[in-house]
Amino acid sequence: MSDTVDTHAGNDVVLEVRNVVKSYGASVVLDGVSLTVRRGETVAIIGPSGSGKSTLLRAINHLQPPTRGFVLLNGEVIGYRVGTRALRQLPERDVLRQRARIGFVFQSFNLFPHLTALENVAEAPVSALGRARAEVVDEAVALLDRVGLSHRIDAYPRQLSGGEQQRVAIARALALRPQLMLFDEPTSALDAELVDEVLNVIVDLARTGTTLVIVTHEIAFARRVADTVVFMNEGKIVESGPATRVLDKPREPRTQSFLALVR
Repeated sequence: MSDTVDTHAGNDVVLEVRNVVKSYGASVVLDGVSLTVRRGETVAIIGPSGSGKSTLLRAINHLQPPTRGFVLLNGEVIGYRVGTRALRQLPERDVLRQRARIGFVFQSFNLFPHLTALENVAEAPVSALGRARAEVVDEAVALLDRVGLSHRIDAYPRQLSGGEQQRVAIARALALRPQLMLFDEPTSALDAELVDEVLNVIVDLARTGTTLVIVTHEIAFARRVADTVVFMNEGKIVESGPATRVLDKPREPRTQSFLALVR
């Protein structure tokens, strides 16, 4: 990779995605995507299936490294060492260190089935950050209380509803004290009656100033929570701007036709 990197940005910029391309052979999934997210901002990414939304999130935390372009978190290039003439791939241990600064909540809950809710949350800072288990337990209890599960700390995933499991997953991501939180369709695996309990937790995170990037198909939720809405189609950002403007008065015909179908 031979991109020239200028890592200077405003102090309030948390995330920069710069001209990211992700391709698999002849198939281009992300086609020159650029995005800036500021501290405390909530960005909702919407668009049809197959538009590259989930791949963008995975490129941000280097689960699917960009084919071209790069991502910066607070001015640090994710996944690469900046040389004088090129970017060079970091060792996996350094990528894992960077990735620990980015909370990621997936569609599926990915909890350890043999651990209780409390143990699932406490395990993250122990395994990823090397912190002592004794010192993180109280924090894990507080995080489970924050997501409304203080009464379920000793329950195993099989004893929890889907909504409860997803809230444990959110608490687990927060246990790493991330600089950025990514959500990939966090309610898509839930029954309709469980959706609001997860969305309300995310709304609370937004109100308390956590920097969020959320891929969602819930347009009403995007309107409720997002400062900025990004519409993607065929691997490109077609339109972005303030949530009310993009959702109520989209300028691009493709955005207009998509919203007409999903409202």
